[in-house]
Amino acid sequence: MADTSSPDRADPQARASGLLRRPKLWLVPTVLSGLLALLLSLLYMGGIVSPKTHLRHLPIAIVNGDQGKPLPGQQQNLGTQIAASVTGSGTTGSQVSWRRLTLTEARDQLASGKVYGALVVPADFTTSVGALTTAGATTRPTLTVLTNPAAGSLASSLASQITTRTAQRVSRTIGQQLTAAATTANSTTKLLLADPIAVTTQVGHPVGSHSGLGLSAFYYTLLLVLAGFLGANIISNGVDTALGYADNEIGPWHTRRPTVPIDRTQTLLLKMGMTAGITVLTTSLVMLATVAILGMDASHLPLLWIYSYCAALAVGLGVQAINAAFGGIGQLVSMFVFIVLGLPSSGATVPLQAVPGFYRFLSHFEPMRQLSDGVRAILYFDARADAGLTRAWTMIAVGAALALLFGFAMTRYYDRKGLKRLTPQPSTA
Repeated sequence: MADTSSPDRADPQARASGLLRRPKLWLVPTVLSGLLALLLSLLYMGGIVSPKTHLRHLPIAIVNGDQGKPLPGQQQNLGTQIAASVTGSGTTGSQVSWRRLTLTEARDQLASGKVYGALVVPADFTTSVGALTTAGATTRPTLTVLTNPAAGSLASSLASQITTRTAQRVSRTIGQQLTAAATTANSTTKLLLADPIAVTTQVGHPVGSHSGLGLSAFYYTLLLVLAGFLGANIISNGVDTALGYADNEIGPWHTRRPTVPIDRTQTLLLKMGMTAGITVLTTSLVMLATVAILGMDASHLPLLWIYSYCAALAVGLGVQAINAAFGGIGQLVSMFVFIVLGLPSSGATVPLQAVPGFYRFLSHFEPMRQLSDGVRAILYFDARADAGLTRAWTMIAVGAALALLFGFAMTRYYDRKGLKRLTPQPSTA
């Protein structure tokens, strides 16, 4: 019988309609896509859906500047009574961590992000309240709420709401005492005495008009993380393509370069070296775009650039280490490490005091929180070390060191085991 086969005869082409009927082809993409969608939904939304429910120990200052003498029949002036009532009150439970500070101390802690707001009792408060019981009194005493937009818009808003409600509660309490004592007062006076305290709101530590209402630090941090993450993956894929360990496919064109014999350790060293060099460009462009072109409020520009470079480089080194250790799924792993788990635990949009405990735990080591603290300190808090900048520098150094140790430990292990990346192949086009 004659052999009708021909070496030049092409194998029959597969058709999508036929492949779609293969259950095994659907299995892995379906499971991974569904699992990824579920995890992203739970992790992203889990940190923001109920901040008031999870609120714990939000730092707010109480400033008693009252210098008036106690009212008749009382042993302490009203400012002292308010401070004692607020700090010992169970109405806010563990939601608030009240700090009794002087006005100078409160402004200092507002300027370093250590408190998110303040309630200030003025020096003439008791005297002003006492004057309400005199004939012809019309001026209401005032309690001042200081906000801190530099701590983040939501953190400042939560602190402002809590502080305002506390001031209103104080007003009603004092009003009940005054009304009970003023038995002969007319209806107009009793109406004034029922709610005698006015509450005013002032910005305790302002941010610039081009600071995104206190959100520019978060978005700038996100830019640094994305620049480090995406840049490292682009470098990794580019090096693998150039060395012949990955296909190069652009549109309908497909090429495979000759495979360059190189071990995993040297490949990682090459990728990390290129990451260190290219990150100079990416961070410079980030600053050029955000500060020079868009006009973002930013001071300490040389420090901001050095910090930006080191932050993005630490992320890039971490991505290269993870890719080297995990191979094809490395990009997915590094996405979870630096972005998926980093965003809700950064404390940049929702304060850490208002997220579930799981995210507060992650915040101790997740990179985005550490980087965000440093950016916020530079942009909003005059680059103060105690505003989070010292911790940020420390964690950047720790993160970079861990990336180097982990990455090279894994590649050396693979090399010693003789686990080569790919059998060398000739060029095809």
